[in-house]
Formats: sequence, structure tokens, C-alpha cells
Amino acid sequence: MTSSACGDGGRRRFWRRHLRLPACFFSAALIAVIAGHLDLQIADAVFFDREADVWIGAQTWWAVDLIHTGGALFIRLVGIAAIATLALSFWLPAWRHFRRGAAYLALGLILVPTVVATLKQLTNVDCPWDLERYGGDRPYVALLDDRPDDLPRARCFPGSHASSGFALMAGYFLLLGRRPLQARQALAAAILIGTVFSIGQQARGAHFLSHDLTSAAIAWFTLLALWRLLLAPAAEAVQPQVVQGDREWKEIGKDSDGVVLAEGEVQKQQQASRNAHVPERRGHCRPAVSR
Repeated sequence: MTSSACGDGGRRRFWRRHLRLPACFFSAALIAVIAGHLDLQIADAVFFDREADVWIGAQTWWAVDLIHTGGALFIRLVGIAAIATLALSFWLPAWRHFRRGAAYLALGLILVPTVVATLKQLTNVDCPWDLERYGGDRPYVALLDDRPDDLPRARCFPGSHASSGFALMAGYFLLLGRRPLQARQALAAAILIGTVFSIGQQARGAHFLSHDLTSAAIAWFTLLALWRLLLAPAAEAVQPQVVQGDREWKEIGKDSDGVVLAEGEVQKQQQASRNAHVPERRGHCRPAVSR
């Protein structure tokens, strides 16, 4: 098997897992939400108190002060830290290796909310708190329905606050090639933060489920595209090689997705393979770089 074939297979697996499968998931989820009218059902059942005629998170410390105001401050601090690291990398030689990652994180935290904010100006979708159903003065118009021209302009889709939380999925792409376990942990943490931001906004009546689900999709695909532009070229600088027999894996290689692995991860994967008693075949394609 040639090194080119190994690299092509790894790239196909990577894009299947990170592009095609997420696209199928988000598409199916949005179709289910729209077809099942889940926006209204969830808002009615969970977030709007019909007896008190009020959103359960309206004017509350946990939804307004903690999740909305505090959450926005937290994202700003992460962004400032990334920008500061990027700036210092030009003055401190020891920080130079942080430059690309800091640039990626800073751009991700800026670009994702910017894309969502731009779409909010174009989509013309109402916030739940503006609807007659929830004490407002506007009729409900389904997400894909034609909105009457006499209604005021609306700017509530997708959800911008949730998008800033989901933008932290940038940490997954930063760690993906060097620390796979930590990358998955970073992804889980970012999804959790984005979900909390979404719940806080839905509890206030600012957004429906479909608004925040769309924000998550925009964040994922924007960060994936940014990874391809900024981080993937560095990862592709190391190519897999064909090795014979049981030669030791050398200083750096790639995982099954074709993503760069540091020496420690390579050795761990080799040891795991040996522990599982997986036989090695001569001529098998394994990543290696000569010493």
C-alpha cells in the first residue's frame, strides 16, 4: 500500500466524520424540529409559564445575569486571551509555536458570531417574546413560511448568544491532531456551554430551539472551514510513509483520520495495537518519519 493511498483514505475518513455526518445530523434535526413544530411545543411545555403569562427566565439572575451577561463576558475574556497570546508570539520567541493556534481561536470567536449576526439581519424572523402567543403583538410565522410584508422587521434568527458558546468548539480543532482525548473533552465542554447559553436564551423568550440549533451548525462548519485554511496546511506538512515489519514508529506521524500526531500519541496507539494482539503485516502503511 502506498503512502498516497494511506493519506487519501485518512482524508476521506476525516471529511466523512467532520463534514458529511454533521451535515446529515443538523439537516435531520432541523427537519424534525420544523416538521414536528417542536419550537412551539418545547417553548410551551418548558420555558413559558402560561398561568403567570411570563417566560421562566425573564428578569432572573440565572438567565440574565449569569448565563447571558456572565456568559458573554467569559467569551470576551477567552477572545482577549487568544488575541494577547497572538500578539505576544511576535515578541516572545518561546511563544512562537502558539501563534497559529491563537490566531485560529481568535478568528473563530470573532467569525462565528459575526456570521450569525449578519444572518440575523437577513432572515427576518421574530423572537418568541414578540409573538401574540406569548404576550407580544405579532403573529407566529413558521420558519420557512412567507412572512407578511406589513409586519415590522425582525432580527432573531439564528441565535447569536448561543453561537458564541458553540464557537468554543474551536478548541476541538486546535487539539485534534496532538491530543485526541483532550480534543473530545474540549468538544464536549463547548457543546455543553453552547447548550447552556441556548437554554438561558430560550428561557428568556429570546429564541426557539431551531434558532440555536442553526447557530450550532453555523459554528461547526465555520470552524471546520477555518481549520482547513489555517491549521490543516501545517498538519499536511507531515506525510505518512510505508515502513516494513515492526520498525519503531519515529518522531511524528498521523492518526487514522490523517491528522498529525505528536510522538506520545503515536507511541500510545502502537502500544494499544500490540496489547490487542493485532498482527502487523509487512508492507502495511504506517506513519513514520526517519530520525
